[in-house]
Amino acid sequence: MRSIAPMFAAMLLATTAPGVAQQAPGTASFDWFDYRGSDPIDSVVRPGPGDYRNPILQGFYPDPSITRVGEDYYLVTSTFSYFPGIPIWHSRDLVNWTQIGNAIDRPDQLDFKQLGLSRGVFAPAIEHRDGIFYILNTCVDCGGNFLVTATDPKGPWSDPVWLPDLEGAIDPSLFFEDDGTAWILNNGPPIGEPRYQGHRAIWIQRFDAKTNKTFGPRKMLVDGGVDPSKNPIWIEGPHLIQKDGWYYLTCAEGGTAEAHSQVVLRSRSPDGPFTPNPANPFLTQRGLPADRANPITSAGHADLVQLPNGDWWATFLAVRPYEGDFYNTGRETFLMPVTWENGWPSITKPGEVLPYTHARPALPPQPKPALPTNGAFGVLEQFDAAKLGPQWMMMRNPREQWHRLEGGALHLRARPETLGDNANPSFLARRQQHRDATATTVVRFAPTRDGEAAGLVALQSDDYWYALVVAREGGKQVLRLDQRAGDADPKAGKTIASVPFTGTPGHPVELKITARGDRYDFAYAAKPGEWQILAEGRDGKMLSTKTAGGFVGAVFGPYATTGAKR
Repeated sequence: MRSIAPMFAAMLLATTAPGVAQQAPGTASFDWFDYRGSDPIDSVVRPGPGDYRNPILQGFYPDPSITRVGEDYYLVTSTFSYFPGIPIWHSRDLVNWTQIGNAIDRPDQLDFKQLGLSRGVFAPAIEHRDGIFYILNTCVDCGGNFLVTATDPKGPWSDPVWLPDLEGAIDPSLFFEDDGTAWILNNGPPIGEPRYQGHRAIWIQRFDAKTNKTFGPRKMLVDGGVDPSKNPIWIEGPHLIQKDGWYYLTCAEGGTAEAHSQVVLRSRSPDGPFTPNPANPFLTQRGLPADRANPITSAGHADLVQLPNGDWWATFLAVRPYEGDFYNTGRETFLMPVTWENGWPSITKPGEVLPYTHARPALPPQPKPALPTNGAFGVLEQFDAAKLGPQWMMMRNPREQWHRLEGGALHLRARPETLGDNANPSFLARRQQHRDATATTVVRFAPTRDGEAAGLVALQSDDYWYALVVAREGGKQVLRLDQRAGDADPKAGKTIASVPFTGTPGHPVELKITARGDRYDFAYAAKPGEWQILAEGRDGKMLSTKTAGGFVGAVFGPYATTGAKR
């Protein structure tokens, strides 16, 4: 982990050096942003030279889908109502991954409107055929099912091609047979009235890759789940693979919480009939002792890929709670080998615990990525590139340009939108990827009227967040901690700690948020390294999925607002 403490003074002096853009009125400037984190497991489990560690993508990277093109592997995950959406990852060894772009990177591709952060783009599926990459997806409450295509996975990706035959469906995926025959699978409503809450079905339909249209009858493959007598819930995330003359249909089942699992059925034909594996589920962590150390839970939503040597591996989601079912890092991407026994795939046996380390795939090891994705690490963003890296996100589509990189700093224009408005505030986010994490930045902001504020945010959704800001109240500058802990609080949050700030307006101030599992600390420094605690031991569980709900994880980032709606 790289320490930036010795760099603080030099950076603060550099803010007034020649070549640094002057701060415009109503603009907050951030000279750098530092993230660092670790987990308790880091001191317990250390991968050997031939091992990799799980998760392969730490933090809010759920619903992974993977495809192989020659020696290259590409992976996508869900981003819901964040923009840009659907990150594209590349690897050659399944262990070291680099984000090379985002499939939804133009504001006019999709409209996330004022949807909650856990709506939007769910469970993308990536496939490749004849030089074309396909991503199928659902924009929940914002258009329905669609596909986008590209000849280069880095992009640009096409505008959405809508799939109206899949009305009411989610989780579409694409399957090509050897002769080019194509099928689309999806989760959809069952025939007739659902028998119970969570009663869904898996459907299939032909697809024309020349016109990008579905055609022919839609056929239900699975009604409810692998054992309808038990009223299984949320059969979803279907994928088809072909092996040894069989078509294997793998699906998530049991919901995305601790009962999550992966099940499999097989048939001699892609449109069935399908017979379930007698040893289902072939991946789960349910039923294990709740008091086990460093648990991994909620495993499922897998996608299988075959290596050139014939081995099979799977990416899937799981979570790492710090207590009970509380976790702030969201659902993460894991990797495990798939073995085949009596014609069926297996990832975990009953009662088997998912490991944090495992022997690497039989692929040539690749260099570690420039931006780490797992283990203990630190990343310093100096805002000296021509544009932000693809890992930075904002809440929903931007309607105007409100940020820029100039003079080695990030500049955010303060606007009326606030964090609780279900809008697109001047807020840029990066994921919390560790249980114990610190986000630090320096802000230069000169509020000119009451309500204006800029600083550092920890956020799970529009309803649950903390904002550590430089602000103006009663005509005077303050350093303030605002909090929103549910929709009963005002949208702009409520102040829970505040101190006068007597520095010159626009003087650089360091801000720091420290996560310690279920506790968060907030500090500031008017002089480099001279930290003062503003609030300590604040509730971190409010940023967990268990409390805040939804499907996303916590994020950190710089923020600015005029406070007009406060």
